Amino acid sequence: MDKIIVITGASSGFGLAMAERFGSAGARIIPVARDAAKLEEVVKIIRKAGGEAVPVAGDVTDAATFDKILAAALEHFGRIDVLINNAGGGVKIGPIEEMDDATIQACFDLNLGSVIRGCRAVVPQMKKQQSGLIINVTSACAKFAWPHWSVYSAAKTGLSMFSRCLFAELRPFGIGVSVIVPGGSKTGFQQNAGIGAIEWDESNALRPEHIAEAAFSIVNQSKGAIVPEIVVYGMEQEIIPF
Repeated sequence: MDKIIVITGASSGFGLAMAERFGSAGARIIPVARDAAKLEEVVKIIRKAGGEAVPVAGDVTDAATFDKILAAALEHFGRIDVLINNAGGGVKIGPIEEMDDATIQACFDLNLGSVIRGCRAVVPQMKKQQSGLIINVTSACAKFAWPHWSVYSAAKTGLSMFSRCLFAELRPFGIGVSVIVPGGSKTGFQQNAGIGAIEWDESNALRPEHIAEAAFSIVNQSKGAIVPEIVVYGMEQEIIPF
């Protein structure tokens, strides 16, 4: 696969699975995460799978991180073909009265603001190339309602509409925008958001490799086609109606 692919949140969960999957296809990958030590392990995984990797350590809520990402892509590869905005998290899941201003802002900065800033950084280069693909990872929470998930759901719903509008804006320049909508999965999200661990049959549930395959299928479309959205739920999670 002759693609230069940026993956945020690449040190665990969906992002790590994507890095390995694209690496196995020979892609050149810029994995992004806050922890430099964990990124070095990701680089080893990508290279072992058969790909090439140039890591960028940084916090996606800081706009300067995306400047570093773009600079690394151009310095090492001369272009950027795919930006996968995978980094995200619940920050805190709980009753609305427990959401202080800092928590609300942090949730929106991570799940929506970072993606907007990331797209703002790479779009000029993609326009120059007259090609490119942006994949934004949202959530089933952007489609369905559960108690205590209001702030996170609002951020992910905003990301969904941002992606739709961005596609309309960028399509004339040959740039596609896609959305992956995952259901619940054991990725570390629950612990980071301060909620209980998922208890189910993991062999029958949504796993990171499923989302990696979804991303791979979007990127692997031949020129002229775009997959606007892929929804992937696990068989263990009851989500009604579809």
